[in-house]
Amino acid sequence: MINEIRNLAKESASQIVSNRRHLHSFPELSFQEYNTAKFVAEELKKLGLSPQTMAETGVVALIEGKNPQSKTVALRADMDALPILEANEVSYKSQHLGVMHACGHDAHTASLLGTAHIINQLKDKFEGTIKLIFQPAEEKAPGGASIMIKDGVLQNPAPQSIIGQHVAPQIPAGKIGFREGMYMASTDELFITVKGKGGHAAMPETLIDPVLIASHIIIALQQVVSRNFSPKIPAVLSIGKVIANGATNVIPNEVSMEGTFRTMNEEWRAIAHARMKKIAEGIAESMGGSCDFQILRGYPFLVNEPKLTKRLRKAATEFMGQENVIDLDLWMAGEDFAFYSQQIDACFYRLGTRNEARGIISGVHTPTFDIDESALEIGAGLMAWLALHELRS
Repeated sequence: MINEIRNLAKESASQIVSNRRHLHSFPELSFQEYNTAKFVAEELKKLGLSPQTMAETGVVALIEGKNPQSKTVALRADMDALPILEANEVSYKSQHLGVMHACGHDAHTASLLGTAHIINQLKDKFEGTIKLIFQPAEEKAPGGASIMIKDGVLQNPAPQSIIGQHVAPQIPAGKIGFREGMYMASTDELFITVKGKGGHAAMPETLIDPVLIASHIIIALQQVVSRNFSPKIPAVLSIGKVIANGATNVIPNEVSMEGTFRTMNEEWRAIAHARMKKIAEGIAESMGGSCDFQILRGYPFLVNEPKLTKRLRKAATEFMGQENVIDLDLWMAGEDFAFYSQQIDACFYRLGTRNEARGIISGVHTPTFDIDESALEIGAGLMAWLALHELRS
């Protein structure tokens, strides 16, 4: 069946590229993917499928083989874009000013549409059901995946496993990457307000300096990572924004800070939340001020179920060749596919899209991000092969 899938992917390649360029030209932000969802639904209807709307801008469809109740495998693509002004000068440049597919979700969606086209032509040759999940709002909390799950995307029928892929601009086109076990971090946003008593900078005895208090808090928070939990568990705590709206001779009444906390252990994550808050509030109080410490809980950490991932990696090697399947390192970025991975067996792998000869080297979330579109044929064919292989496992 591998050669048949390869041939079908090759036949579909031009349409996959066309779909990707259409999606890239008309990007939509998180929770606003109305036209994108309509486009996806229409493409699925062309295949004779019956797409259903979920989470308002999500699309779900089933491809049923023989004995469809025997097993279900889910395939997921995300559809939203980012608030970035595109700097690429290409024929498919974004037509929506200030909105851009800078994370490859256009490629994910187009690739999964290609996968659907391939699998639909093979439905008399496999047993079970493929559930196609086109998901909104990966880029914005609380994450479209969490809403899709609440709306029942993992039910009726309930998949035994779920597979997702993501473009990787650091990996050459033609190669893919896998990692078993924990892979991507949980993502929490920190919003801290330190309050004191401002005044003239030359009269410190009359003040409660929130700038000084904030400085102590920033330094002390690092012990949460370095001295409160095992160094075997990856964790990052960074403060990326500090606003103290004073002047050379003016101490403000308050200082606001924003940051992120990321880790790969849900138990430790909860402990760290309490420790951060306690440390910050304690320091502020001991220095005469106060601290309001708010944590916006984001995505959980993403874990690739080892047995599933091992099977899929072996299958990918059969499809791609050993030399084109590489090992991935831990990645402290976040991905709402993690919500699925906390519910059922999941595998999230990376699709190489880099082409140095053509200057396609920019990272995701940048205004010059683009992909080598030859990766789309690989992405569609490989996902079809992995899904059908998993149905038979």
